[in-house]
Amino acid sequence: MQIELDLQLATAASALPGEAQLRRWCELALRQRTAPSELTIRIVDEAEGRELNRTWRGKDYATNVLSFPAEIPEGLLDIPLLGDLVICAQVVAREAAEQDKSAEAHWAHLTIHGCLHLLGYDHIEDAEAEEMEALERQLLAELGYPDPYACDEE
Repeated sequence: MQIELDLQLATAASALPGEAQLRRWCELALRQRTAPSELTIRIVDEAEGRELNRTWRGKDYATNVLSFPAEIPEGLLDIPLLGDLVICAQVVAREAAEQDKSAEAHWAHLTIHGCLHLLGYDHIEDAEAEEMEALERQLLAELGYPDPYACDEE
């Protein structure tokens, strides 16, 4: 499967994953798609993350990842646009430290999590959450990363 990835760095943060890593994580999460896929990943600072979360979700704080699935009316355009992910670098770093996870594993998890949202997965209902989390665990295990939800269950 072919992925066209538009990576936008809108942060002064360092120690970010490279485009090759992000692409690998996206390809894994999106491998159930047979069609080519286009998506944007925008890595932002807390100010932009907070503004986007407030505008689109009504929550006045920066969050780790926001997913914006493309909403193209049927038959209007024939493009494989999945949507956009916005990842807040500082929130990811802080959460990884607080949860005693490697930054790389947390970045992988949130990238995969966001891509699954673009495919229509959700975690509002318990059954949906269980399905999505099981898939995340499986994909991350394939990469050699630990269960991202292990500390939540202790």
